[in-house]
Amino acid sequence: MANSKKLAELARRREQLFAMGGAERVERQHQMGKWSARERLAALLDPDTFQELGAHVEARVGEPAPADGVVTGVGRAGGRPVYVYAQDFTVVGGSLGEMHAKKIQAMQDLALKAGCPMVGLNDSGGARIQEGVDALSGYGEIFRRNTHASGVIPQITVIMGPSAGGAVYSPALTDLVIMVRGTAQMFITGPQVIRAVTGEQVTAEELGGADAQLTRSGVAHFAADTDAEALALTRELLARFPANNLEDPPRQPPRPPEPVDLNGLVPDDPNKPYDVRRIIAGVVDRGSFLECQAGYADNVVVGWAHLDGQPVGVIANQPRVLAGTLDIDASDKLARFVRLCDAFNFPLLTLVDTPGYLPGTAQEYGGIIRHGAKVLYAYAEATVPKVTVILRKAYGGAYLAMCSRSLGADLAVAWPSAEIAVMGPEPAANIIYRRELEAAPDPAAARREKVAEYRERFANPYVAAARGYVDAVVEPAETRAALIRMLSALMSKRESRPSKKHGNVPL
Repeated sequence: MANSKKLAELARRREQLFAMGGAERVERQHQMGKWSARERLAALLDPDTFQELGAHVEARVGEPAPADGVVTGVGRAGGRPVYVYAQDFTVVGGSLGEMHAKKIQAMQDLALKAGCPMVGLNDSGGARIQEGVDALSGYGEIFRRNTHASGVIPQITVIMGPSAGGAVYSPALTDLVIMVRGTAQMFITGPQVIRAVTGEQVTAEELGGADAQLTRSGVAHFAADTDAEALALTRELLARFPANNLEDPPRQPPRPPEPVDLNGLVPDDPNKPYDVRRIIAGVVDRGSFLECQAGYADNVVVGWAHLDGQPVGVIANQPRVLAGTLDIDASDKLARFVRLCDAFNFPLLTLVDTPGYLPGTAQEYGGIIRHGAKVLYAYAEATVPKVTVILRKAYGGAYLAMCSRSLGADLAVAWPSAEIAVMGPEPAANIIYRRELEAAPDPAAARREKVAEYRERFANPYVAAARGYVDAVVEPAETRAALIRMLSALMSKRESRPSKKHGNVPL
């Protein structure tokens, strides 16, 4: 009889935990287009694999709250273990208090020990005010663990509701941030505070919604329209990443590329744009390219793909946007992506077509020197296999920055259309032949002649190839086959660096 009573008590507590904030509050979530924490975990994880941990943890102050507003545990996604937490807005607004934070910290510790990915589903009203400094300390402990796990295990945060104040820093410390349009918000100070302090009129969605953080601030890496879409994307990312930094990313069965006429894609006129995504599609396995941060700093395209089944990180200048120049935002986007790929053993494929850095006082005053240096640092620091393809323009410092042989590319090839030089033919001709042009009876015609002469003598891939800065000049249609051979030969690459505590990234 006593045992029956204990089993009945366990059943009662489980029922309470499963109900969380109750049917009425869950229905309110549904009306806002949001799932409950448990519904989200069910969509993220393989069926019948979730083991909840810390379910009976309770706050030391206030009324008992089911699971203290956060569901934590371990499950499997695509058959592979992953540690998870999901804040539940139906229980005390998903607010973070001391014990709520300790549950998340416990999952972080276990994930790091086990070498497994960590996924957080955020939907919280922020720090639990009545717990004061204990809640603030909880955030600090989470931030510290985010930092220690960085580069060791993949960390993904899915913002599925409000995330304000100190709560935004844990997501910002993780590797990838996914936000749900219409329900997710991230900001340090809300619209009311901004309105009171500065007088600016802005809504919460305009300030910190998914599209604002994806396309304007660059905080988010992906945006999804629904909870279901966001969680499906999370599963896809988990399937592409290794469990930890000691493993390689999972290979996939090889697939042929899309049927793209690479030989005819780059215009003969060097000033005409084209979509570099078409080149990517014609080189990598069909349907394998997953673009990251699309909509932010689109003068650079980055993402993951498979090349004959081998996972790679792809970085490409985009001539359709700002002529493919590098600016402050593109530099930050590129450098962070390179470092993420290097941390988790993705070989780097860089496609180059850039005339240089974006000119202007806004860029200079904004610190393009410092931000551009991040790109140099990221590529030079990376030890994974690095292969560079120069498609067309590769001028000056931007040529060096885009993983040139001098910066550390293991192999660099060029298309016949490549122009590798200190600067573009037009300004170079104006400088080199200035006196001749001034004395010419028809300066415009003379300038065209000298530009053509400079392009023929200097701005072509064979000059660089003659000096060993380009390993091969390949026909565009042969690029995929050449890359497959080169990467295959580089997969056993080993490279060491001087022993040090850490480098000083030009942040």
